[in-house]
Amino acid sequence: MIEEIIIAGFGGQGVLSMGKILAYSGVMENKEVSWMPSYGPEMRGGTANVSVIISDERISSPVINRFDTAIILNQQSMDKFENAVKENGVLIYDPNGITRKPERTDIDIYTIEASEYAAKAGMSKVFNMVVLGGYLKVKPLVQPEYVRKGLEKSLPARHHSMIPENEKAIEAGKGLIQLVSKKA
Repeated sequence: MIEEIIIAGFGGQGVLSMGKILAYSGVMENKEVSWMPSYGPEMRGGTANVSVIISDERISSPVINRFDTAIILNQQSMDKFENAVKENGVLIYDPNGITRKPERTDIDIYTIEASEYAAKAGMSKVFNMVVLGGYLKVKPLVQPEYVRKGLEKSLPARHHSMIPENEKAIEAGKGLIQLVSKKA
């Protein structure tokens, strides 16, 4: 098994953190992992993306241009990465801020209204975990106990009190994700 993922959005949406938690979760489950962030000099508002590879075997290169899954959180990322999803792959997106929906017919497309849910639930700090939960529902690559260990490893100790809220957000995301179109 090998899963090559791109997570992309604006800085401040927790894109890099989501990738790091997913990567640490894979490490905790004794999988081979690569985590490669890419972001502009802006702290918030600039574009950011991270590629994550999780595999049962050695990873030959962390550099990838085609992805099994794309998790898209803004229109610029949709424009850039929609066509980089491999045939029969998966594209997951939050419709907030998306002006042009994905048009591919050779991939499965899911939507998750994570930003709307997080705002209504007063959980905006863990919006990214709602998205991660949706992804893990579609592709359960790592077991929940390892996701918790990934949270413990990637969050600073002073934020460990937020782990239950993060776990709640992940569970909420599993219930929010919806299939929009199945590959033809």
